[in-house]
Amino acid sequence: MNILNQGFIGRTRRNHAIEHATIHILSRMVPSVNIAGRSSGDGFVIYGDLSTDAIKAAVQEAIARIREGEVYLAIHPNCGTNMLTTAALTASATMLASAGKRRHLLDRIPSGLLGAFVGVIAAQFLGPTLQEHLTTNANLGRVDVLDIKRKQIGRRVVHLVSLRHAFPDETA
Repeated sequence: MNILNQGFIGRTRRNHAIEHATIHILSRMVPSVNIAGRSSGDGFVIYGDLSTDAIKAAVQEAIARIREGEVYLAIHPNCGTNMLTTAALTASATMLASAGKRRHLLDRIPSGLLGAFVGVIAAQFLGPTLQEHLTTNANLGRVDVLDIKRKQIGRRVVHLVSLRHAFPDETA
């Protein structure tokens, strides 16, 4: 069995897919709101000034649409996976391209910029691929929404979405 689909890691990946789909749906429902999320093995958190009813409806729709085959909803362009991939590839490509025997900084700048450009372009393809195969899993199996709690921390509104996954072959 693949360790990425088991236990805490498997639940986190499935919750991450539901989180992304929920954010896609909420972004269409309320286009002007700033939304962010964070997933764990127990569910996910949505940051954004939204009603609990809107969150609940979006979570239920997200689960239904992923199950109906809209697995593309599990991938989000603003995911931290994309940001980390872009940063790592850009930094690596810049360092590699600007390394060498050239002594003066001005001589290394064009190569460094070219390396950065290559890193950013490569990340546009690699980031979503890493999301699809590593950090999310749209194969949800049975999932139940246990609870959605709204908390306000200063001006920030946070919704904690608790989920339970039931995979017969999964060990917690």
